[in-house]
Order: sequence, then C-alpha cells, then structure tokens
Amino acid sequence: MKPDFEMERRLIATGMLRVAGVDEVGRGPLAGPVTAAAVILDPENIPEGLNDSKQLTKKRREHLADLLAGCAEVSVGHATVAEIEQENILRASHIAMQRALAGLASAPDHVLIDGSMVPRGLNLPATPVVKGDTRCLSISAASIVAKIARDRIMVDLAQQHPGYGWETNMGYGSKSHMEALRNLGPTPHHRRTFKPVHNMLYQEKIVSS
Repeated sequence: MKPDFEMERRLIATGMLRVAGVDEVGRGPLAGPVTAAAVILDPENIPEGLNDSKQLTKKRREHLADLLAGCAEVSVGHATVAEIEQENILRASHIAMQRALAGLASAPDHVLIDGSMVPRGLNLPATPVVKGDTRCLSISAASIVAKIARDRIMVDLAQQHPGYGWETNMGYGSKSHMEALRNLGPTPHHRRTFKPVHNMLYQEKIVSS
C-alpha cells in the first residue's frame, strides 16, 4: 500500500487548508535525541515518490528532503537525551512533535499524527493515524524530513565520539555499538534509562564497589 493524499484532501474540502503531517524518528536508539518533523504539502506541488522513510534508500530520502525544502512548509523539533530520561521516550517524542509544529510559519488548521495518540496538551485539531507514514503523504514527508535531520545529528556526534559507529548505526543497539559501549563506556549522549545502557552502568557499579 502506497500513501496517498486522501485524508488531506478531505480536510481541505472542509476549509482546513493548512494540513500538517507529523512523524518522529529515534524512539529505539540507545543514544541521541528523538526528532520529529511537521510538513505542510502544497496540493499542487507534491514530490513524486514520497513514502515511509524506511521504504526508501538513503539517496532517495536525501533527494526528497531537498525537494520538500523547496516546495513545502517544513519544520523540525527535537527532544534531548535529558528529556528522554526525565520524562520517557513516548512523552519525549510528543515534545519533539510539538516543537516541530511550533516551528511552522503559522499554526496548521489540522494535524495528522503518525501513531495512535495525540500529544498531551496539543492545542490544535488533530487526528492520530496508525501506520500513517505508509498511508498519508504528509506524514510520509514528515518521516523523511525527520530521518534525514536526525541522521545528520548522529553523523556529527559520531565525529565527536568516535568508536561507536553512530555514523552508520545512528545510535541503535547494533553489535558493534554494544561492543563499543562495553569497551569505551557510555557518553553523555547515551540514554541511561534504556535497559542495555542502564544494565551496563549497573554492572560497572557492582564491579567497582
């Protein structure tokens, strides 16, 4: 199933002309922020080939992100590792979504949000869309923008903290990342509330005490 513009078209027909799609990336990694994007597509100028970012090659994602920057309203928001640890990953992802929406030039008339929940405290008309990145073009566009934005952050962080392979694993718990975590220990960018990192710290504490 390919995403389409039907949900947006129905909303636009009711007078809600500015429909934003929102998606996040980075809930699963052991390191780095969680990142969200909000995208309002121009119905007359939608790039060909938009899809769930996971279904696209890196080269295709980058090409589409460049196109979207030129023909759509795009905004990105993040929640930090500290916020992930203080709140929880779901709440932090919703904070990132709200920041992405707040960064748009003006508030959208309606928001289509990937997932089954509307972020707490979002004072905008919104509809959650389960598997929205595979069903709804605006959410697909947001998934691409968020993925590109977060990947670039992780590549930058990889240069500051070499050895963990973040430039390729993007902070996910790959075999090489876990090995580096054991050998090098956690960085300030590791999520200490996530089980693999927490367990490693706990074991270290037992060994040293």
